[in-house]
Amino acid sequence: MQEARLAYRSLQSIRHWRSISKCARVAQSAEIQSNPVEKLTIPPPSGCEKVFAPKIEKLVTEISQLNLIEVSELSDLLKKRLNLPDAPVLPVGGFGPGPGVKEEEEVEPQKVKSVFTLKLMKFDDKQKVALIKEMKNLMEGMNLVQAKKFVESAPTVVKSDISKEEAEKLKEAIEKVGGVVELE
Repeated sequence: MQEARLAYRSLQSIRHWRSISKCARVAQSAEIQSNPVEKLTIPPPSGCEKVFAPKIEKLVTEISQLNLIEVSELSDLLKKRLNLPDAPVLPVGGFGPGPGVKEEEEVEPQKVKSVFTLKLMKFDDKQKVALIKEMKNLMEGMNLVQAKKFVESAPTVVKSDISKEEAEKLKEAIEKVGGVVELE
């Protein structure tokens, strides 16, 4: 009797899988009929001339017949629609004077540092608790235990890639509570 039950259950599971398989095949064939997939074309060899789609050929023909004003308007519209930045215009002849022309002294522009790294170098042991509390307040998502481990592991980077104003504020706040920091 038990063998008959097992055979019946296995027969039911086989029928169940067959119905699922049939449903999947029907759904797949319906999807293919409603949304036919375009066949991929093999690219031509590198030695042969490339063949373009008729749509592209038509666009190239139409664009090549535009005058300069229309090309400029087309360029502006494409930049606006595609959200592209304006590219800098480079001189045709390249940079600098031609051969034989002496340049006057080149003035090197001074590099202005705009990104800073704030590093805690050491701290006053008497004000360790105050420094830990300050670090907890300054660093987002840091609890007291993490702040204690952070302070004790000096020298460590407090924050990197910050502006000069933010770095100065953090430096002032940390130095108030006994920390020695360095701006890099």
